Amino acid sequence: MSFLWRCPYCDRDTTITDSFATSNFSLQLKNSDGFRHFSTLLIVCPNSKCLKFTLSVNMYGYIEAGVGYWKRGDFLESWNLIPPSEAKVFPEYVPEPIREDYVEACLIRDLSPKASATLSRRCLQGMIRNFWGIKKARLVEEIEELKGKTDSLTWKAIDAVRSIGNIGAHMEKDINLIVDVEPEEAQKLIELIELLVRDWYVTRHNRQGSLEAIIQVKKSKDAAKSSS
Repeated sequence: MSFLWRCPYCDRDTTITDSFATSNFSLQLKNSDGFRHFSTLLIVCPNSKCLKFTLSVNMYGYIEAGVGYWKRGDFLESWNLIPPSEAKVFPEYVPEPIREDYVEACLIRDLSPKASATLSRRCLQGMIRNFWGIKKARLVEEIEELKGKTDSLTWKAIDAVRSIGNIGAHMEKDINLIVDVEPEEAQKLIELIELLVRDWYVTRHNRQGSLEAIIQVKKSKDAAKSSS
């Protein structure tokens, strides 16, 4: 058995062949929710520079299919235990408050999509202020100033995060009007935060590293000339 997998720690895509283990157990004690079957999956990242492990649990129904014979029913729910969410591990050069809000947005995505969207909105504002140095009284004004500094499609997506995040941050004028944010929608906002971290922070860091390496080559050549 083999399957594609992306490590949440080193963010590398890989094919898992033998660095995983599974186990199964069932709940057959009388309870108010019915019998359940559980399946655990333990994966160790094959990247020698990582080697961290993840642990997840899937829950299914458990159906009696005959005398003494049981079979697994429909999938019901899943949990990420280690790490506790699907959050990626951002580099330390990404400001800590942004990393903390991002991780929390991932943790509560399913429990409270509105709150998750609000945290994604906070992440976005923190990134605009830190990376671009744009600070205004309101996020909408900061995003407006960002216009022209990034491509139009990215800008529209950023403004969409602000708008959807407002659903969780502010009550509607008509308090009887309920506008929900679905977990899948909150996940899209999280994915945009991940994309912006890569496009802004990681790209800048890698660019600085490459340029500094070139400058260092020049310095070493100058030192060789002066010593000859």
